[in-house]
Amino acid sequence: MIPVTSAKSWNEKEAIELLRNKSHKIHNKKDLDLLIDKIGEAKIVMLGEATHGTHEFYTWRTYISQQLIKKKGFDFIAVEGDWPDCYRINQYIKGKAREIKVVEVLKTFNRWPTWMWANWETEALAEWLYQFNLDLPKNKRIGFFGLDVYSLWDSLDAIMDYLQKNDPEALKEAQKAIQCFEPYKTDDGTSYAYATQLVPNLCTEPVINLLKEIREGLPHRDGNSEHVFNAEQNALIAVNAEKYYRAMLKGGPSSWNIRDSHMEETLERLLELHGSNSKAIVWEHNTHIGDSRATDMIDEGMYNIGELVRTKYGKENVFLVGFGTYNGRVIAGNSWGAAMHDVEVPDAKQNSWEYLLHQAGPDNKLLFMDEFSQTAFSHKRLGHRAIGVVYRAAYESYGNYVPSILPERYDAFVFIDKTKAVHPLHITPYDVQMPDTYPFGF
Repeated sequence: MIPVTSAKSWNEKEAIELLRNKSHKIHNKKDLDLLIDKIGEAKIVMLGEATHGTHEFYTWRTYISQQLIKKKGFDFIAVEGDWPDCYRINQYIKGKAREIKVVEVLKTFNRWPTWMWANWETEALAEWLYQFNLDLPKNKRIGFFGLDVYSLWDSLDAIMDYLQKNDPEALKEAQKAIQCFEPYKTDDGTSYAYATQLVPNLCTEPVINLLKEIREGLPHRDGNSEHVFNAEQNALIAVNAEKYYRAMLKGGPSSWNIRDSHMEETLERLLELHGSNSKAIVWEHNTHIGDSRATDMIDEGMYNIGELVRTKYGKENVFLVGFGTYNGRVIAGNSWGAAMHDVEVPDAKQNSWEYLLHQAGPDNKLLFMDEFSQTAFSHKRLGHRAIGVVYRAAYESYGNYVPSILPERYDAFVFIDKTKAVHPLHITPYDVQMPDTYPFGF
């Protein structure tokens, strides 16, 4: 485990002064245009968040994304969300589902935590994307896609629906996969994980055969490349979700790594779908987009999509932007599957990055990490706040800070001193379903 460096041991006063002098004050969203300029010609821009329930993380990322789309020609936004749900947003913003309102599309996000995407802030983004797409040719419209692996049952249902309409003969492989998983559908997938302890690779072959069938057959049966991609992606989710189930009970980093590898693979496939010159905007938690090699994750054998993308595409083609806050409010649950609450986020603990940034002044700040590369921060591992969907503020100091070298973890960092909670569309989450798998909370 990488120790968290005590700020006082290396002159806290000088560190605060350094942050004060080198940070760029943000008084309004237009001040974020400095970031747009700094991003340059990057192919992939990843926008993080320190929580899954903070209003400003959504609205500021929306502004940045709008500018990247308008000024830099980015092709799509990919988020830490389920593929089938996000694909419905994609269909909506491209004008293919206007018979219903976007709020109704977002309310179909009914797996806990519903507030991550079923919120007012995402509704505003989706409406902007729809309006922007009206002036674009159909094959050039901006997309919205989910990168995550938590949608096994919905993905299998989507495959069945597609094959029934387009290729009834290919239904056999899909039915084999569904029949294999059927006994375990009534719970969150834990029973399948336990079953694989007795029969390893229980449903591995059916989902692999399903993916093979779709990859070999569908491109010849359907001229719509995005429809083909959608069917193949749902089959890929079935394969990787099955891997995730088998890794769940083993502990260690394997389940985390399977998830982030799936997200990186999905991003790569989306870039290929959109052409060799395509550009992607990614919205995920800091724990995913911030290079894991600059944290204690590396000691645990864990990696993330930020590290994988930097390695694959080159640091010069990837721009990672972290987000943080000193205090405020957040939407979260106090246990897995619990009702959502508007929770107070206390002052960041002493010796953390967020504490130092607040001590440098209550202004919102933008930091460019190349300006800190030859400073006292170059190799200092300090606690960096990370709040998941499960959050108990009373225990925050015990598990909500990731030891991080910020100049190596990100290319830029956006610090919002005081934040508000996101605005959920599900006012009371009585109709939520449990997710197919247990994530780490980020």
